[in-house]
Amino acid sequence: MRHITLWLLLIIVLQKANTREVFRPTGLNFGVLPAFSFDSDLGLQYGGLVNLFNYGDGKIYPGFCQMYYLEISRFTGGSGVYRFMFDSGRSLRIGRLTTDLSYTTYDASEFYGFNGFNAVVNMDWINKDSEYYLSKFFYSCRKDVFSFRNDLQGEFSNTRFRWNLAFNILKYYLAPVDIDKINRGRDPDDMVPDIEGLYEKYHRWGLISARDYDGGFVSSLKFGLIYDTRDNEPNPMKGMWSEAGIEIAASYLGTESPFSKIYFIHRQYFTLVENDLSLACRAGFQTRTGGQVPHYHRSQLLTSFIRGSAEGLGGAKSISGVLRNRIIGDGLIYGNIELRWKPFYFDLFKQQFYIGVNAFLDFGRITDRIDYEIPSQAIMGSDHFYDYFCPGSEKMHYSAGSGIRLVMNQNFIVAADIGRSFYKQDGGTGFYMGMNYLF
Repeated sequence: MRHITLWLLLIIVLQKANTREVFRPTGLNFGVLPAFSFDSDLGLQYGGLVNLFNYGDGKIYPGFCQMYYLEISRFTGGSGVYRFMFDSGRSLRIGRLTTDLSYTTYDASEFYGFNGFNAVVNMDWINKDSEYYLSKFFYSCRKDVFSFRNDLQGEFSNTRFRWNLAFNILKYYLAPVDIDKINRGRDPDDMVPDIEGLYEKYHRWGLISARDYDGGFVSSLKFGLIYDTRDNEPNPMKGMWSEAGIEIAASYLGTESPFSKIYFIHRQYFTLVENDLSLACRAGFQTRTGGQVPHYHRSQLLTSFIRGSAEGLGGAKSISGVLRNRIIGDGLIYGNIELRWKPFYFDLFKQQFYIGVNAFLDFGRITDRIDYEIPSQAIMGSDHFYDYFCPGSEKMHYSAGSGIRLVMNQNFIVAADIGRSFYKQDGGTGFYMGMNYLF
């Protein structure tokens, strides 16, 4: 099927390549797609999504008046996504309102421990072909997340500065992987061993408290300042986008474990060839400033831009090719350098398209480690210390790769990327199909 799709795209490109008739979409424009994607960490996605844009009279194109997004999908790895998002665009006088309501389920969510390379990942333990195989789900736990995120941004008069106010509610449900459910309907030779996984071991060793073991509730306020000179949000050719802010999760908001964090993100876009070739760079930093962040919330990357998933470092949204959520700590830095080229333009069904390709380098590391007491060998019992811990070994995690984009009207973007990590403990090769540029 993938080869058929590529041939159809090639035929379209050869017939319509480099057509640059300029027109402005007006009124409602939408894309209805099967939610077909692939993520090396989650598996094959199937379902459906609708992305609806209202361009009004077209005068603000490629800007829009409103955007609606609805997705219902599942992954073969056991995850489910049920999501509705609204973006007011430029239709409200008070500012830009973004609301995201979602419920995400993970039959086997990644859990590799804390503090990056300080937590050892034995890839042979989850490789069924290895003589040291334990279980495919040894580094997994069951996790469901309900989230209701609201973000309001407003402009300071006659400047490129904006203020940002957000209110977020997240409810986490965690448990060991349900091996009985996983094995249901499997052949006897394909059964997954029912053993104690890393998540259960961390609880038994005292690294995850009894209060947080089953999940919890986080309600937070976020205040920020944004400076934005981008010429186009989905794929800027020039400009910059910087933001800094603080997140406060206080007990009076209902949060079970109060904390505060600060964050800073800078994105810069450079035009190398007008309209066609650009260099995009991103650098981010966040750290805990007070309280104790519960383990189930530590993976959240802070940003003013709401996404369906805000998981931690590693995977499609941060460091492609590195295991999803591999790098978890109280403070971290990360960066992305990406070269973006738009070699082909064409019109189809009265819509404007282009095909883009990109090459990237991703990296990140822990700057403030999670402080916990490493268990003694007596507490660990038959488990060997150096199979799980390597204190002081954290360093920069790297990956590199490339991708392709199919873009309609500069806003609706179908993406495919492949990335490879530099270190074996970070995973290997990751392949991802989804929506939009990374930043």
